[in-house]
Amino acid sequence: MSPLVPVEQADDGRLADYVHLREVSLRRLLEEEHGLFIAEGDKVIRRAADAGYEPRSFLLAERWLDSLEDVLAKWPDVPVYVVTPELAEQVTGFHVHRGALASYRRKPPADLDALLDGVRHGRIAILDDIVDHTNVGAGFRAAAAMGVDAVLITPGCADPLYRRSVKVSMGTVFQVPWTRLESWPGDLQRLRDRGFVTAAFALTDDSISLDDLVSRRVENLALIFGTEGHGLKPSVLAAADLTVRIPMAGGVDSLNVAASAAVAFYATRPADTR
Repeated sequence: MSPLVPVEQADDGRLADYVHLREVSLRRLLEEEHGLFIAEGDKVIRRAADAGYEPRSFLLAERWLDSLEDVLAKWPDVPVYVVTPELAEQVTGFHVHRGALASYRRKPPADLDALLDGVRHGRIAILDDIVDHTNVGAGFRAAAAMGVDAVLITPGCADPLYRRSVKVSMGTVFQVPWTRLESWPGDLQRLRDRGFVTAAFALTDDSISLDDLVSRRVENLALIFGTEGHGLKPSVLAAADLTVRIPMAGGVDSLNVAASAAVAFYATRPADTR
């Protein structure tokens, strides 16, 4: 098993990966510089390991050593820092409810063409400039639950591997293939060239209903969802093939972006998965 290293001081330099986990701007710099991300909770730690991510270290309360023994055994040279819940809170800046954290190495970004080659059910999602990490994580969880083949994120979208996104997704960010687009909305033409119909979700005068989209039985769909406040930019709407709205009752005009994505993923699921 990995070497157990009891740690008693919050300023111990070996815990640098876990410092200030609530500070998004600080974490972005640290995680980009060192190519790491943080997994929180035993289930998420296990899913990251199952997805083939390589750990840098583990930060665990003693109670988790037995249940994660098989995970720790895969990397006998990776240190396991054993701390009290109180010390974990001092280091991270928040209450670590599950008492289990791990620092993992990031993988190189997926190649877009290779990712599209792996599409099996004919649906991908695009998250455009969604800056709320909770919504990004919830979007990935919905994509995993509804069998979406891949998620593409635009240059301004929040990091799917930020701790909050990973936690909200319940680790499904590790199982849904994804990559960050480099040219936006220019990359929509690359999708079109690969046979995808691009459908942007927005309330516009020329939008069709989600029911109408489903009735068209489009073989390959790229579903585009915009930022929480302002929605999709005019340039994105102009570049998309279709604009789609979700019919609603009760005077409600829109849903949270993650809820909208879940509805759209469910409605457009292939017939052989129903």
